[in-house]
Amino acid sequence: MARANEAVEAILAEYADLIAISGGDPHKSRAYEKAARAIGGHSADLSTLDLKGILGIPNVGKSIAPKIQEFLETGTMRAVEDLRARIPAGVRQLISISTLGPKRALLLYRDHGIASVEELADAIAEGRLKGVKGFGDKTEENVLRGIRLLQESGDRVQLGLATDLAEELLAQLSAVKGCTRCAYAGSLRRMVETIGDIDVLVASNSPETVMEAFANLPSVGRVIARGVTKTSVRTTKGLRVDLRVVSPGVWGAALQYFTGSKAHNIRIRELAVRKGLKLSEYGLFDAETDELIVAETEEEVYERLGMQWIPPVLREDRGEVEAALGGRLPDLLADGDIRGDLHTHTDLTDGLAPLEAMVAAARARGYEYYAITDHAPNLYMQEMTDEKMLAQREKVRKLAVGSPMLLLHGSELNIDPDGGVDWDAPFLDEFDVLVASVHSHFNQSKDEMTRRIVRACENPHVNIIGHPTARMIGRRAGIEFDLEEVFRAAARTGTALEVNSFPDRLDLRDEHIMWARRHGVKFAVDTDAHSTVHLPFMRFGVGTAGRGWLTKDDVINAWPLERLRSFLEKGRP
Repeated sequence: MARANEAVEAILAEYADLIAISGGDPHKSRAYEKAARAIGGHSADLSTLDLKGILGIPNVGKSIAPKIQEFLETGTMRAVEDLRARIPAGVRQLISISTLGPKRALLLYRDHGIASVEELADAIAEGRLKGVKGFGDKTEENVLRGIRLLQESGDRVQLGLATDLAEELLAQLSAVKGCTRCAYAGSLRRMVETIGDIDVLVASNSPETVMEAFANLPSVGRVIARGVTKTSVRTTKGLRVDLRVVSPGVWGAALQYFTGSKAHNIRIRELAVRKGLKLSEYGLFDAETDELIVAETEEEVYERLGMQWIPPVLREDRGEVEAALGGRLPDLLADGDIRGDLHTHTDLTDGLAPLEAMVAAARARGYEYYAITDHAPNLYMQEMTDEKMLAQREKVRKLAVGSPMLLLHGSELNIDPDGGVDWDAPFLDEFDVLVASVHSHFNQSKDEMTRRIVRACENPHVNIIGHPTARMIGRRAGIEFDLEEVFRAAARTGTALEVNSFPDRLDLRDEHIMWARRHGVKFAVDTDAHSTVHLPFMRFGVGTAGRGWLTKDDVINAWPLERLRSFLEKGRP
C-alpha cells in the first residue's frame, strides 16, 4: 500500500518551491524542503501518527507539523493554496525546469512577464533575454536542455511510484471474488525507468464483477472508458490504468502480449508466421486450421516457438530473441543474488536515519555484508570532518562485534573538477570501500569531464564510481563524457561502475550497462539509501541490471565476501 508520506512529501516540497519563487524567506523555504525529505524517508506511515508523533520526526517543527496534520485530515493545505492562487500556473511550472531555479523563475516573471515554459522557450529563441543578468549563452543552452527534458518526461512517472500504485491495485483486485490471477504487464513489468500508464491483467470467468470492483476502488478518480474486457481509469494520483480481463485458459498468451515491448512482440509474431503459426493475446494457433495449440502459460508459448522463456526485462528486441532461439540467454541477476549494499548514508551527513537503524534494517534483509558510505568533506554542506568520520568508524567497529553481517566502513568521495578526491592516501587507506561520485561542476566540457572521471578510476583507492552520469530522471540530464573511454578505464583499473537503484537515478541506465559490460566492466548495484525505507529500492537496481543483461558474475555485491575483498584491494600494496 502507498503511504501518506509520499503525498505529504510532495506538497511540502511544492510549498518550499512556491516560497522561493514568490521571493519569500529562503530559510523558510529550506526548512520546508528539509521537512519534505525527512517525511519521505520516515519509516512510519504518517497517517498512523498524532501531532506529537509528527513533531518527533527530524526537521519537522512546530509550524510545519500542524500543516501536515491539516493536509492529512482535509487533503489540502491552506498555505499552499494561498500561494498557488498568487502565482500563475505557468510560472509554477517554470520551477520544474531543472536548470532554471526559483530565483531566475521569479526574475523572469516579475521583470519580463514570462509566465509559462512556452513563453520562456520563445523568449530565448527570439533573443529577448540577451543582456539579461544571469542569462548568458551557456545559461540559455542549459535552460533549453532543461525544457527539453521536461517536455520529454511529459506525464510519465518514475518506476518506483508506478510500482507502488500497481502493487496496491493488485492487492485490492486479488481479493475480488472471481479473480483467479492478476499481474501488472506493459512497460512496468519490463521495469522501464519511467511509466506512461499501468497495464493490469486479471484472469477471471466473471469479468463484470472484476470491472465493477475496479471502477469503484478508492484510488480511482475517474473512469475513462468501460467495456466487457477492458476498463480504463485515471487514478487520484493522475496516472492512467488499463485493466484487461481474460479467461484463465489464455492467461499466458495474454500476459506475453500485453507485456510487450511492441518491437519484441513483432519479432515473436514474425517467428510464429515462419513456423506456420499465428500468435495473439488469445493464444498460439495453427495458421491453417485455427486450432489452439498453447495459451495457458508464457513458458509454453515460448517453448512451442522453439525458444527459451525470455525474462520480461529483456523483451526490447535487443538480441534476446536470437539468444533464446540459440539457448544462450544469460542467467540474469536476481534479487536473491544480492549479498550486500555498498553505498548507503546515515544522519551523520544527509541521511535521515541513525547508523544503528540503517544497520538493523540491512541485517533484516539478510545481507552478508553492508557498507556505510557517508559523504566526505569536500561536499561542504554536509559538514564532514576527519574527527566525525573516525568516530563513526569506531561505532561501526563496535556494532560489528558479534554481528552475523559484516560491516564495511566507507565513504562517498567527491570527484573534484580535476579528478581528485577528498583526503590523502594515508587516510583513504583505512577505509574498507570507497565510492567516488560527481556532485558539482556538471557543466564541464565533454573532454574535461572524461579526464575527470578517468582520473578517478585510476585512483587506487576508488572502488566504485557512484551514479556515473549524475542524472536525475525528469529533472537533470546526465553529464557528458566519452562513455567508451570511461568504460575502458573502469575495466582496465578494476573500478566498478554503479547501477544506482534510487528510482530517480537508475544510473547507469540499461543501454550504458550493456555497452560497459562488453568492455569487461564490473558493476555494483547499490541503493544510495538515505533512510531505512530506501533499502528496498534494491529491486529497481536489480531490474535495471537485468535490462542491461547482467549476471551475478558481473556484480561485485553478488559475490562471496572473499572475492569482494580481493576486488576492493584494487592492487594496492
